[in-house]
Amino acid sequence: MPHPINRAIVSLSMTASQSKTSRSSAPRRAGSRIASFRHAFHGWWHVIRTQENAWIHAVASGAVFGLSFWLGLAPFEWAIIFLTVGLVWTTEFVNTALEAVVDLASPDIHPLAKVGKDVAAAAVLIGALTAVIVGLLVLGPPLLSKLSGLF
Repeated sequence: MPHPINRAIVSLSMTASQSKTSRSSAPRRAGSRIASFRHAFHGWWHVIRTQENAWIHAVASGAVFGLSFWLGLAPFEWAIIFLTVGLVWTTEFVNTALEAVVDLASPDIHPLAKVGKDVAAAAVLIGALTAVIVGLLVLGPPLLSKLSGLF
């Protein structure tokens, strides 16, 4: 019986040769800028619809933006908040894409597939922890000041 990696290589090479023949008949790129945006929004919707953590990120993002508005952050502070929230969302999107590609390339359970998925998940965790630290540094002082004024 052939080794699973050899089967995967044969399968990938067959798929590659099939895709070469299909490339000439159907382009792999979007036909226009509008189509490119449509594909991007389809990807965005896929993440929102299928990833539970995306809902957690959405609620956290909404809370951070609401709190930032209430605190009246300066433009530079808003920039830091937007960059940090963007970092978390970007890592979540890349993680989702990588998981899909790994599942496509390795439908069977494989130790290297697990490594790829675990490392991508760790990237999201690092992004989220970074966002918490940045949130405390940027939002903490004005929040404490505003709360102390209320009591």
